[in-house]
Amino acid sequence: MEIETIRELQAYGYLLMIVLLTVGLYAYIHHLYKTQKEGKRDYEKYSNLALNDDIDSTPIEKHTKEKNEEGAN
Repeated sequence: MEIETIRELQAYGYLLMIVLLTVGLYAYIHHLYKTQKEGKRDYEKYSNLALNDDIDSTPIEKHTKEKNEEGAN
């Protein structure tokens, strides 16, 4: 293989990777907005997690045995 062919393949691979990562990023952002809009999870509480990181602070979500079993099904 010539160097020019290898560099051309690298350029196409780079372009493909950028497109895939961009699509993945927008899909993730859409997922975040969709779950917050449906009321499944409030991500604004998670944004304050770094600020309110005391040992005595209240947990963001309560973990119960019933909730954990529902997630496993």
